[in-house]
Amino acid sequence: MFEVWNPLGIVGVITAFNFPCAVLGWNACVALVCGNCVVWKGAPTTPLVTIAVTKLIAEVLEKNNLPGAIFTAFCGGAEVGEAIVKDKRIPLVSFTGSSKVGQHVQRIVSERFGKCLLELSGNNAIIVMDDADIELAVRSIFFAAVGTAGQRCTSCRRLYLHESIYQNVLDKLVGLYKQVKIGNPLEKGTLVGPLHTHHSKENFEKGIGAIKSQGGKISVGGSTIESEGNYVQPTIVEISPTAAVVKEELFGPVLYVMKFKSLDEAIDMNNSVSQGLSSSIFTRKPEILFKWIGPHGSDCGIVNVNIPTNGAEIGGAFGGEKATGGGREAGSDSWKQYMRRATCTINYGSELPLAQGINFG
Repeated sequence: MFEVWNPLGIVGVITAFNFPCAVLGWNACVALVCGNCVVWKGAPTTPLVTIAVTKLIAEVLEKNNLPGAIFTAFCGGAEVGEAIVKDKRIPLVSFTGSSKVGQHVQRIVSERFGKCLLELSGNNAIIVMDDADIELAVRSIFFAAVGTAGQRCTSCRRLYLHESIYQNVLDKLVGLYKQVKIGNPLEKGTLVGPLHTHHSKENFEKGIGAIKSQGGKISVGGSTIESEGNYVQPTIVEISPTAAVVKEELFGPVLYVMKFKSLDEAIDMNNSVSQGLSSSIFTRKPEILFKWIGPHGSDCGIVNVNIPTNGAEIGGAFGGEKATGGGREAGSDSWKQYMRRATCTINYGSELPLAQGINFG
């Protein structure tokens, strides 16, 4: 008796705008190595990336005398994604995007008994304990919240500060935010570029409106920038942890700052949202560290200590729990998702061995 792993056949990969090459690579490379063909739909706003990457892959296939149809790509909108999701010839669909659309994808694929690999919304939090290295924490928060204009799946959206260090950390962050150079990301010294589309800029404005209506106090930023690009000001907001807006992901450089009294309270706050992608805590105490990564700690798929919520997940199993979808890309056993397993028992003799010692006939 042994197990045999065989390719699924065709793997569908639907990627988002923010990491159009990386997410494809995490999925397609493993899927191809496992013997599958890949059908890729890139984001409708990144068609040039889709074309360029496909051309590179086609050249590799041609150089090695392999058929180009092993890897197929499409440019288009929701109608293309819908076709991939509904196609019974595609047993696995990997989807990166919002929780709302991911739920739709999962429902359709499940109805035809296919499999999904979902990497959906993140509403990531950093906790800073009273014993933390404050300078390290501030640098990490700054990168996690402001880098890539807050448009990473793992960007920090929520910041929980122990009440004894709250004002100190907040003041340091506000000072850094006021010095941020916003502009062309190709120019040296620029830390914050534009949001991806004008629609993203409109969502930022709507989010700021919701924040103000729910009692949020803007410590710095909070406005769009009049220019040719979709530029906005990186924003820090002091707000109640129970505010509805805190529970949702605003895909931009907006950081909600809240205070706590105890570790248990901070963990409860971290776990209070429907998303569960990435989380981080800053502390020097081993007992806090091990509680944080244990069964009574963070409920996220990525659980960090003394590093940001983003930037360190390469090579690990990337993905989250709850409304983040439960999928994992990369990691030591990721290949299993792209294959089907069969348990095989081979009888080389003339007797009929039966389980449980059964003697039949």
